[in-house]
Amino acid sequence: MFQKDEYCILILGLDNAGKTTFLEQTKTKFSKNYKGMSLSKITTTVGLNIGTIDVGKARLMFWDLGGQEELQSLWDKYYAESHGVIYVIDSTDEGRLSESKEAFEKMISSEALEGVPLLVLANKQDVPDCMSVPDIKTAFSDCAPKIGKRDCLVQPCTALTGDGVNEAQYQSQEALVLKQLAQKRKHMQEVLHKAHEENNFSEKPEGKLIQKMEGNWEAHLSALKQRLHEKASPPILG
Repeated sequence: MFQKDEYCILILGLDNAGKTTFLEQTKTKFSKNYKGMSLSKITTTVGLNIGTIDVGKARLMFWDLGGQEELQSLWDKYYAESHGVIYVIDSTDEGRLSESKEAFEKMISSEALEGVPLLVLANKQDVPDCMSVPDIKTAFSDCAPKIGKRDCLVQPCTALTGDGVNEAQYQSQEALVLKQLAQKRKHMQEVLHKAHEENNFSEKPEGKLIQKMEGNWEAHLSALKQRLHEKASPPILG
């Protein structure tokens, strides 16, 4: 039976930004047999919510983490295993925008997230007089140096109704994840090649083990390249 490639996506942001509501709407839209939780019963996350959906050839596993200040210290425990980040912003709460930006900057400064693609959701766009996507882009514009060359897409969203939760969005996120994995793979090849040249690394036991691992990666990399050609990546800060 065909096994889908699995990718871990973090859902981060301040408390009350709408992260769990977004996850519930996502599971409801993409999982045929899932009966979603009543949105009125959703409470502030303390710990972790997990959801899994299938999109095309990929399986996305979401980790929705609590956004209270005292829980943000737990975020970095999940960075190393993540392939992408969805950062949710409450477009109606201008008073906490600087706090959200501070949490965002701290997150993207982590070396463990270097190169990891970002999807920023401007949530609650159905509320009158909310901040628009251009407003939020402007407020976060000085984060650009820390974002660096990684892909970062900003999109409007209304988690309560599910607007902005669609397959195209996740296919775009998957394409960014694949691109990131391919880039990391290229970097690993360069490092190993240099090690082989300088230290005769291939003759050492650890070198032979890594060479075996390299062989297993070749088929996977070929598949990644093929799928990257099939998908278009969104522009940076689109």
